[in-house]
Amino acid sequence: MNERISEIRRFFVSDKAQKKYRRSLNWDELVNKEEFYSLTDAEKMTLVFEILLANEEPVVFGFDRIPFIRTAVNFPYELFAPISAARPMHENGMLSNICVDIMSLAGAGFNNKIKDIEERQTRESDNCKRKYLKCMKRSLTAILGLTERYRERAEKCGNAYVADMLSRVPAEPPRTFAEALVCLRIVHYAMWCSGCYPNTLGRFDNYMYEYYTRDVGSGELTEEDALELIEEFFLSCNKDSDIYIGVQQGDNGQSIVLGGRDENGRSAYSRLSELCLTAALELKLIDPKINLRVDKNTPMSVYRLGTELTKTGLGFPQYLNDDTNIKALLRWGYELKDACNYSAAACWEIILPGCGMEIPNIGALSFAGAAEQAIRLGLEQKLDFDGIMDLVKSDIDAQIEAISERTKGIYIIPAPFHSIMMEGCIENARDCTEGSKYNNYGVHGAGIATAADSLAAVKKYIFDEKSVAPSELLKALADNFEGHDRLFHKLRFDAPKMGRDAQADLAADVLLNYFADSLAKERNDCGGIYRAGTGSAMFYIRFGENLPATADGRRAGEPV
Repeated sequence: MNERISEIRRFFVSDKAQKKYRRSLNWDELVNKEEFYSLTDAEKMTLVFEILLANEEPVVFGFDRIPFIRTAVNFPYELFAPISAARPMHENGMLSNICVDIMSLAGAGFNNKIKDIEERQTRESDNCKRKYLKCMKRSLTAILGLTERYRERAEKCGNAYVADMLSRVPAEPPRTFAEALVCLRIVHYAMWCSGCYPNTLGRFDNYMYEYYTRDVGSGELTEEDALELIEEFFLSCNKDSDIYIGVQQGDNGQSIVLGGRDENGRSAYSRLSELCLTAALELKLIDPKINLRVDKNTPMSVYRLGTELTKTGLGFPQYLNDDTNIKALLRWGYELKDACNYSAAACWEIILPGCGMEIPNIGALSFAGAAEQAIRLGLEQKLDFDGIMDLVKSDIDAQIEAISERTKGIYIIPAPFHSIMMEGCIENARDCTEGSKYNNYGVHGAGIATAADSLAAVKKYIFDEKSVAPSELLKALADNFEGHDRLFHKLRFDAPKMGRDAQADLAADVLLNYFADSLAKERNDCGGIYRAGTGSAMFYIRFGENLPATADGRRAGEPV
């Protein structure tokens, strides 16, 4: 990290100097609610977007090459509360956790997209669709208006570099690596301003590669210059990250994916990928979160660099296994070119750029709850171990049916700006929330280790060794292990554990197959499938709070 980047890092990350420019908007003064609620939902979103951008105060610093900070910070989610109250929603009802084809806009130039929309309007006779296309165009016009005010501000404060840059982009297609990064920053910034969240950046090294290689090949850009630009772009993700919706910083969706292979089996890991890892290592910041796609042919040097990042304690890179993931996506019905282009959601789930209108975390199944109930009922009814496993399977089926029922009729508030970057939306004059090429839901299987460990302990001590009587275990569980210290220690520390012992790993394998097979029978009302995935995330607390003591030596109320 050079001195300039070090100073920018200090300014935005350590000193948080950008905070003094922030203010909250008074939406009661800015919106006539009677008129607002007479609009379509797409028009509501567009109007709020226009108002927010119109009230952004351009701020340009002398050191800026990649500008834009948030000054109007409060999106009026409360204005959409009546919609949320009237219809079943996912989370707060806004579009979230999808990966748009961001360079389909940032790389094309806004003027060209506006022409595409206008041309489509001339061919549309349906008034509702014409209104919707107008919302798309208004969104782009609003961003161009703010960009022009930023250009004027840069000129006024003497930053000729930014003023010159914004005189061309994002209105016109970027010609250089630097211009492409500025376009990307503006589009990503606007995505957050729209109220949608978390906004992932997708396969950054893949879509930026042509700009990087062209500039380096022509001699216009050195690798040192490229690293500096990448680091400034990464810093731009931290200017406003504290105001973004997320479980915590680092899970607000500003994740990027590096590497991976294409549909011809060729590796997409490049020198640009390596520079991105180096930038993250030098900056040591949580945003953007790095996801690294690897396979059996990935060189050890990639893992060495990734490990250096892991040693910093940032919690990434997360590794995505192409050998497994592409095969799974093909089995689920994804086309090869799409499967090979997969990206990662805010957390870790697999999502498809530009063509996946999917909810990767629509619900969660409690493996721990299924195992706890089955063990307790099975021992009370004097069933054998196979009988207990039948109860587990029945409980998993029941949970899946309930999840499927709860997710019917999900409504997502339209997102005209995001839809510009989703496949077929301009051509069909349709919002992406109405469906895309893939409309699948993802369900978490949570607490797998608690369940597998509990079942392995019961099989070993009660049915195989017969060293623990069923009545003894039932009494210990009912007493939350109070007064049962010896058995508690045996179950908590000596019993088979997932990841360490074959018995527990086998139980986990069986549980995951039950889960996948049960979900395979379901279809959502968008015509998509339910994808089985593992991960306890926030559920390790939620599912643990009301769960009684379990046979792995976990006490009641403890996290799974």
